[in-house]
Amino acid sequence: MHNRQKLFKQVLVAIFCAIILVQNIIPFLGYIPIGPLDLTIIHITVVIVALILGPWYGAIVGGFWGLVTFIRAFIWPTSPLATIVFVNPLIAILPRILIGVIAGYTYYFLRSKLKSQFVSMSIAAVLGSLTNTLLVLGQIYLFYRNQSEKMYSLNVHDLLPYLLGVIGTNGIPEAILAGIMAPVIAIPLLKKMKK
Repeated sequence: MHNRQKLFKQVLVAIFCAIILVQNIIPFLGYIPIGPLDLTIIHITVVIVALILGPWYGAIVGGFWGLVTFIRAFIWPTSPLATIVFVNPLIAILPRILIGVIAGYTYYFLRSKLKSQFVSMSIAAVLGSLTNTLLVLGQIYLFYRNQSEKMYSLNVHDLLPYLLGVIGTNGIPEAILAGIMAPVIAIPLLKKMKK
């Protein structure tokens, strides 16, 4: 039975990796334009995997997304900024891996502490989403602040307020969306898996 469960989880991981690939290729499936914002929803897929399969599998699917981001920066960049930023594997891959790790372990910790599965998953999803946002933008500041004139047409002193603004306009709405959508999808999937 153990081998069947392992194989089942591996098949699910492959399916979720395929979903991530489709979300990266087809417009509006991975990124939703809302006015001036471009909300990323791919991280919700990674969070769902971490919630239903655990942090290890969440890290694998997150790593796959990071690898797609990294490769895409060379062959089909989503923006001129991607050709500068996402060619760095620490920015393209590491934050995506840590989405699954943080969301998965947070859920493991909270599910025994809180009575509501929805709330536990929601908090885990928000923290997973913010992990990605803060690590990507934090590393942009760390590695590329001296190139802010070229990248953003900003003085280096204005880069930090700009990045904090991105957290407010993109990062927070993405985290809220993850906190709502991930449990709505993960709870029924978890119930199906237990059957």
